[in-house]
Amino acid sequence: MSFQGVVFKSFLSGVLALLAGLPAAAQPTGAPANLGEAYAAAWARLPEARSLELRRDAAAARRQIANAWTAEAPALELSGKTDQFSRNQGGREYVAGVSLPLWLPGERDRFGALADAEAQAIDSRLLAAQLRIAAAIRESWWSWQRARGLNAVAGERLGNARRIAVDVARRVKAGDLARADQHQAEGAVAAAEAAVAEAEGAVAVAAEQLRGLIGVAPAMLAAERAERLPALPVDFNSLDRTHPAVAELLDRAEVARRSAELAAAQKRANPELVLATTRDRGTFADPYSQTITAGVRIPLSSEVRHRAKVSAARAEAAELDAQLLIERERVLAGLSAARFRVVAAQKQLDAATTRARLARETRGFFEKSFRLGESDLPTRLRIELEAVEAERQTALTRIDLAAAISELRQALGLLPEQ
Repeated sequence: MSFQGVVFKSFLSGVLALLAGLPAAAQPTGAPANLGEAYAAAWARLPEARSLELRRDAAAARRQIANAWTAEAPALELSGKTDQFSRNQGGREYVAGVSLPLWLPGERDRFGALADAEAQAIDSRLLAAQLRIAAAIRESWWSWQRARGLNAVAGERLGNARRIAVDVARRVKAGDLARADQHQAEGAVAAAEAAVAEAEGAVAVAAEQLRGLIGVAPAMLAAERAERLPALPVDFNSLDRTHPAVAELLDRAEVARRSAELAAAQKRANPELVLATTRDRGTFADPYSQTITAGVRIPLSSEVRHRAKVSAARAEAAELDAQLLIERERVLAGLSAARFRVVAAQKQLDAATTRARLARETRGFFEKSFRLGESDLPTRLRIELEAVEAERQTALTRIDLAAAISELRQALGLLPEQ
C-alpha cells in the first residue's frame, strides 16, 4: 500500500466520528431535509428520468425485431386485370401475393448484437446522467450549507457584540468608561449587523440556486450531516465497469462497434422472397385457371454507398475509443485529487478546531478581565474578533471536509444516499 493510502486509512475513523454526530431535525413535508432527498427531487425533474421506460420499451422492441424471421414486415400485393372497358370478352386476371424481406448473411445476428448493446447503453446512460446531476446537487448543496454556517457565525458575532455594548453602556453610565468606548462598542455592533445582512443575502442566493435544481426551496432546518466516507477500491481498474462515466463510454463504444459490424454486413438492400397466386381466364367461355409464382428480388449493391456507411460507423467507434482513454485518465486524476482534498480538509479542520478552542478560552479570560477593569475595550474587541474568526474558520473547514467527502464519492461514481 502506498504512503498516501496509509495516511488516508489512518484518519477514516476520526472523520466518521467527527461527522456522524450531526443530528437531522424534522423537516416540513416536501422540502428536502438532506443531500439525498435533494438529489432525488432533482433527478425526478430531469427528462432522462421521465423517458426511461419509453427508451427501454424501444430497446425491447428492437430485440424483438432481431428475433423475427424477416428483416422487415411482409408486404401484401393484390392486383386485378380486366378487359371489361375495352373488348369485354370476359378476360380476367387476379393476383394475390406476399413479399418477404430476407436477412442478408450475418445481418440478423449482428442486428441482435446491436440491439443488446443499445439496451445496455440505456442503463449506463441513465447512471451517467444521474452522476452528472449528483455533481451539480452536491456542489450547490454544500455551497448553501457553507452560507448557512457563515450566517450562524455572523449571528453569534452580533449577539456577542450587543452584549458587550450593553455592558459598556452600563459602565459608561456609571463613569467607569469614557463615551468614546461606547462609540467603539456600538460601532462593533453596526459592523456585526452588516456582516449578518451580508450572510443572510448569501444564504438566500445559495438557496435559490439550489431551488433551481430541485424545484422546491430547501428546508431551512436541513441536516448538515456529511455523506459516509467511502472505501477505496484495491484496484482502480475495476472502475471501468462501476464508474458511470466510464461505463457509459464503454457501452457507447460497444454500440458503435456493433453498428460498424452491422453496416459491414449490409452491402445491399434486403432481398425479397415473392410468393403469389394468379387466377385468370381468357374469355367468358374459358374456365378460370390458377397458377403459383415464386421468385426472389435481389437488389444490386453500391460499393460507394456501402463504404461511406461503414467508414462513418468505424469513425464513430474510433472516436469513442479515444474519448474512453481520456475519460479513464480524467476519472483516475479526479479520484487522486479528491483523496488529497479529504486529507487536507481533515488536517485543516483539526487545526481550526484547536484554534477555536484556544480562542474561546482566551475570550473567556479577557471577558473576565474586562469586567474587572484589568483590560481595555480595544483589546476586548480585538479578542472577540479573533474568536469570531476562529469560529468562522471552523465552520468553513467543517463544511469543506463534508464537501470533500462528497467530491470523493463523486469521483468514485457513487450517488448521494438518502
